Order: sequence, then C-alpha cells, then structure tokens
Amino acid sequence: MHSATHQAIAAVWRIESAKVVAVVARMVRDVGVAEELAQDALVSALEHWPTEGVPRNAGAWLMTAAKRRALDHLRHQKMQAEKHEEIGHDLEAQEALIVPDFVDALDAARQDDIGDDLLRLIFTACHPVLSTEARVALTLKLLGGLTTGEIARAFLVPEPTIAQRIVRAKKTLSEAKVPFEVPRGEQLGERLASVLEVIYLVFNEGYTATSGEDWMRPSLAQEAIRLGRILAELASNEPEVHGLVALMELQASRMNARTDAKGRPVLLADQDRGRWDHLLIRRGLHALERAEALTHTPGPYQLQAAIAACHARAGSVDATDWRRIAALYAQLALLQPSPVVHLNRAVAVSMADGPAAGLAIVDTLMQEKSLTAYHWLPSVRGDLLAKLGRHAEARAEFMRAAAMANNEREKEFLSRRASEMTTR
Repeated sequence: MHSATHQAIAAVWRIESAKVVAVVARMVRDVGVAEELAQDALVSALEHWPTEGVPRNAGAWLMTAAKRRALDHLRHQKMQAEKHEEIGHDLEAQEALIVPDFVDALDAARQDDIGDDLLRLIFTACHPVLSTEARVALTLKLLGGLTTGEIARAFLVPEPTIAQRIVRAKKTLSEAKVPFEVPRGEQLGERLASVLEVIYLVFNEGYTATSGEDWMRPSLAQEAIRLGRILAELASNEPEVHGLVALMELQASRMNARTDAKGRPVLLADQDRGRWDHLLIRRGLHALERAEALTHTPGPYQLQAAIAACHARAGSVDATDWRRIAALYAQLALLQPSPVVHLNRAVAVSMADGPAAGLAIVDTLMQEKSLTAYHWLPSVRGDLLAKLGRHAEARAEFMRAAAMANNEREKEFLSRRASEMTTR
C-alpha cells in the first residue's frame, strides 16, 4: 500500500514541483531556499499521505504546505533582522502577517500567477551568470523535476558532479542577487536565447547522445519538448520559442525510425518513414505556422524547423526539396555563421546537384579548427567519396570518423561503413 502511495507522490512531485518552487521563489526571492522549502513540503507529504491518503488535489496540498513554510521562513528572517524590508518583496508575504491562513483564500484568486512564476523560474535557472552545464542541470532539477541521480545517469556523469553543479549554481544565483523576474526590453532577447539554448542542448543530448552505448536517450528529448511546450504557452508572442518547439517535435517524430532492432543507427535516407510519428509531425508543423505568423524575419530555430518540415512533408528522400533545404541553410549561415551549418548545406547541395558539388564545399571546411574533433566532417566526406566511387579514400575517412566518435553506436556504425568500402 505504502509503495503505491510513494509512487503516487513521486508522480505528483514530477508534475507539480516546478510550480511549487516557482511560487515559493517569488515569495522568498531565492531559488535555493525555495527548493529547500518545496522539498520540506515533499517530506511532509511522505509523512502524511501514506496514513491519511493522497489528497484529492495533491498539487494544491503541496503548494499550501510549501507556502506555509515560506511564510515561516520570512517571519523568522523578519524577527532576526527586525526589519520589514526582508518580506516587502512579496505582497502575499505581507498579507500573511495579517491573515495567517491566507493561502487557501488566495489560491483560487491568484492561479494566473502560476504561469508568471514558472516563466520567472525558467529565466532564473537559465541565467547567463551560470555556466552552460550548470544551467542545464539546474533547469532539469527545478523545472523537469528530475532527481540528481536521474540527471547524472542521463548525461553519464557521476552523481556527485551533478550535485556540486546544482549547489554551486544556486549559490551563484544567490550571491549575484539575480532578480527573480522576467527580463524586459533589450535584455529579453539575450536572456531568451539562453533559455532556448539550454532546452535545445537537453533535446540534442537525447536525440543523439554524445557518449555512451545508446545512440539516443528519448527521456531527455521528451523532457526538452515538455519544457519547450510550457515556454511556448508562457511566452506565446515569441516566434523563436514556437520555432524551437516545431524543430524539436519534427526531429523527434523520426526517433522510432532512427535505430534498427539492435539499437544501431539508421540514417535519414534509410529510414522507414511509415514509422515516423505523424502526430508529432502535425504538432510540429502547427508550431512552425505559429512562428511564421508572428514574424517575417525568421530566426535560427524557425529556419531549422523549416528545414525539418521539408523532410517531414516528403514521402521519400528523392521527393525531398533539397534545393529549398540548401537555400534555408544558406540563410541560416547568414544568421549563425558556423562550419557545421555549411557542412549541412554541403549535404543538401550534394543531394540537389550531385556529390561532387557537395564535396567541393566539404573540402573547404577541412582546415576549420572548430571541426578538428567533429567526427561528422570525415563521415560526410566519406559518404560523398563513396558515392563518387572513390572507395579507398572513403574508407580512410570513415575510419578517421570512427576514431573520433565517443558514442559507441556511432563508432560501430562508422566502422561498419569503413569495412563496406573494402568489399568494393
């Protein structure tokens, strides 16, 4: 019986924890303290629910318990410092000194604030004052409701390392006195870019794992999509948010077809498109339409989503509009000059104009320092050389790519491609 209750508590916590932390953080103005108080509420649930039963509105129970702890914390601070400023940040906290049981009365009236609080929490967890690794870990902990162990396993990092990142991140936010707010004006664009970067980093690690034995980690990709959808509803007027959601959903639609029965990678050209998730495709195309309706000057995520849409709409590799894809990559390169973008454009050009045209572009990238350890550069070059019948050169490139790859599945795939060249 208790086991079933604990499972229910875990499920409720995964769904509700971000909202609870967000609301409490607005009250106490400290993300670290807010998470501790929310955890206290979780401990209280673990103590009461096994004997009293899971409440009908479990989320509200946790929120109430956490708010009351926040009020106790604020009262304690006030008594210690003997000044009202410590609780003057939040109207609810001031009201609580007069109406101690204000929580239940305000819950119904202030539900709209939950969205604002979540948005504040997202921007705080992804603040540029933190390193990229810290932003990712803190976002998954606070907004994803993942445990430290789950985050560590997802990124194949020791659990103490993730725990230290999270502790340091909360300490950095506190010491830097990062305001718990949604940035305005010019700051919004910069800070939103940081939020989108974190979500897309999480997605990419799930879509194509950088290391380990599995090529994909679907749970991470799904978590990123969930965070993206939340952000899209909270910041519904931001086209790049919808662009990112479209990109993730369209890419994720192919996940079922990206591995074979043995878990080995299956490249786009060889995938069974009947296994693509057409519900995700429809959702992704709808998100792209929302982005396009908001702006005539697409940003990087919207452009990448438009490229993914070309694949999603095509019934086969040959039916794909490769010229449009090449043009979209050229447009993307103007916004985000990157050798990786040019490498992707080379693939599209090779499909539109032949492998020799693509190889000419790839050869210009061979001296790029940023691609020195990027195994997909020799992999793409090997594929183009193979199509041109230059099998010995292709084998050398595939072997070089396999030596660079950290993911075991990619290493096996590239080694297999190299061995195929010896039989021709």
